[in-house]
Amino acid sequence: MLPENIELEVVTPERHVLAKTVTSIEMPGKEGYLGILPGHAPLITELGIGILSYRADDETRYLTVIHGYAEVLPDRVIVLAEIAERAEEIDVARTRAALDRAKTKVAKTDSRDPQWERANLSLQRAMARLQAASKTGAPGAL
Repeated sequence: MLPENIELEVVTPERHVLAKTVTSIEMPGKEGYLGILPGHAPLITELGIGILSYRADDETRYLTVIHGYAEVLPDRVIVLAEIAERAEEIDVARTRAALDRAKTKVAKTDSRDPQWERANLSLQRAMARLQAASKTGAPGAL
């Protein structure tokens, strides 16, 4: 018999971000998004940069996830992320400033320069954070 729910845990090296019983999860894998429902086949996947969404109590919630790994079991998903934060925790003004700095750096740096890769990662992180914040209706987000 398939489980009806999934226990979702999201942790970073700094803190325990979330522990929640959910009905579905969508998360950013390294090669694209993965949808997880109760009874999913076991797997371990590398995470990319993006928005993790989960559905619980007839409501969808959002987190940003930046790199790490996830273990998926039929009734549990554990996300070990380098960085993760709930959408409602995002400081939109600070993130928008980071986005502007990253855009400027990417535009001024040659793509063969190692600095360009760091600036591009900063750009991706800021975009993911603003997209997640926008899903909560935060003013000033994308």
